[in-house]
Amino acid sequence: MDVKELGFELAHIGVNQSDAAEAKQTVETLCTLFGFDSRETDGSFFVNDQFEIMKMPFLGRLGHVAIRTNDTEKAMEYLKGKGIAFDDSTAGRGPDGKVRVIYFAEDIAGFRFHLAQKA
Repeated sequence: MDVKELGFELAHIGVNQSDAAEAKQTVETLCTLFGFDSRETDGSFFVNDQFEIMKMPFLGRLGHVAIRTNDTEKAMEYLKGKGIAFDDSTAGRGPDGKVRVIYFAEDIAGFRFHLAQKA
């Protein structure tokens, strides 16, 4: 399989924070400095959709990196061939039963990577 067919691209970077107050302060700083917009979810704030500021530590020592792909299951097979293991307990499936989101089993450079199906 040609890696280009998988259409890998950066979706967002998740940054772990110790609590919601620290997360909110980080969001306010980024928005003030760069004029970014933000939106709040139950567990995080998204800043300009490229940064997810976590309200509490989540997977990954430092945070996580979301990578979009054209086909999550084909991407998993490709990456397994490169030695990547997946944490099956993190798999999110669509109505068709196919994996749409899944995290790697181990960190890379302190970040837990995950795949996300393109819409």
